[in-house]
Amino acid sequence: MKDKRVVIVGASSGIGREVARLFLKAGCMVGVAARRENRLKELADEFPGRVVCQQIDVTDADCVKPLEQLIGKLGGMDIYFHVAGMGHQNTGLDPDIENRTVLTNVLGFTSMIDSAFNYFASRGGGQIGAVSSIAGTRGIGPAPSYSATKAFQNKYLEALAQLSHSRRLGIAVTDIRPGFVDTALLDGDFRYPMKMKAEKVARAIFRALKRKQAVVTIDWRYRLLVFFWRLVPSPLWRRMRLVK
Repeated sequence: MKDKRVVIVGASSGIGREVARLFLKAGCMVGVAARRENRLKELADEFPGRVVCQQIDVTDADCVKPLEQLIGKLGGMDIYFHVAGMGHQNTGLDPDIENRTVLTNVLGFTSMIDSAFNYFASRGGGQIGAVSSIAGTRGIGPAPSYSATKAFQNKYLEALAQLSHSRRLGIAVTDIRPGFVDTALLDGDFRYPMKMKAEKVARAIFRALKRKQAVVTIDWRYRLLVFFWRLVPSPLWRRMRLVK
């Protein structure tokens, strides 16, 4: 990993911030992006001369332009890692929550991932990693748009991996599917089971990217959970009560 140029979108806190630290400790140059630029500058102060910052809101219509600017300032890109996303429980189907989730996790995600894919396609290869979720493997009643948008991400990344192979582009694609992670995204009154520390998840992500794994579910408890809930027949799954 030493001397790789890595771009991380969604690096202001949580998983993205911890993964950025691991790349920096490995000797990489890292371009970090998020909506909150002030948090990015804290990373730059921690690793002087090794971090390039850029304010990017993936929900902006022209979000690709600042990504291109960041790549330019970094002097190129070998790895693109996408962490930016949102999700909420929304049993009342508040349209604002549902629509903003789609805007972030589908439209914003697609714009950024496609830009990175086309960049690597024009340069003979590269690597894309993205944090999706185990929620994409089944429809989750308490969080409809979240599970649906994560399913979109799962399939989109799978399609891009196939496209890269078909066109012989040399682009490795890694779909990272964690369970509940103790970050600001899960702040609130609901108590989530089996929450993992962001540092632990970041270490697993770093290993997966280093090995260029295709799909990674973090951690072993969630691998078991996904295995068993995929065995539940769809008619029975639809009748399960996940809401009190």
